[in-house]
Amino acid sequence: MYSNDPEDERYRNFLSQLVSPLQERIPKNASGLDFGSGPGPTLSLMLEDFGHSVDLYDKFYAKNDVVFEKQYDFITASEVVEHLRQPMVELNRLMGLLKSNGVLAIMTPILTPQIDFEQWYYKKDPSHIGFFSEKALNHLAEQWQAELYVISERVVVFKKNKTLFG
Repeated sequence: MYSNDPEDERYRNFLSQLVSPLQERIPKNASGLDFGSGPGPTLSLMLEDFGHSVDLYDKFYAKNDVVFEKQYDFITASEVVEHLRQPMVELNRLMGLLKSNGVLAIMTPILTPQIDFEQWYYKKDPSHIGFFSEKALNHLAEQWQAELYVISERVVVFKKNKTLFG
């Protein structure tokens, strides 16, 4: 396993599965928010290497409510949405922080029909309290009038098309 450490190449490789599709969908020198940045912010450093500016927010490690007063070209939520007690409240708030054509990139394992939920390794972590199916993700995209890109079994990207959320 890897550690949440910017120096851990395995961790950076893991995060690259979110960074690569995000890079394809945002402008150069974009401004972003790493929501749930964790104890060793790495995703933000990787994006800053591409010339983007990235604010951090984490309930435990970077509690900075000023970020909720800004607008962003992109927001990342890597391995965090499964921990949210009120996922719709938080996800709606994040969508509201995006500029028109902004991107919300989420990394969390998607619950597929092939998964035996009772035996699923991911639900065995007691801090994982919310899970998303592709049907739920499609519903969110419809509700937000956003484009949904299912990149892999653990990475999805929403592109905000309208100013429905601000």
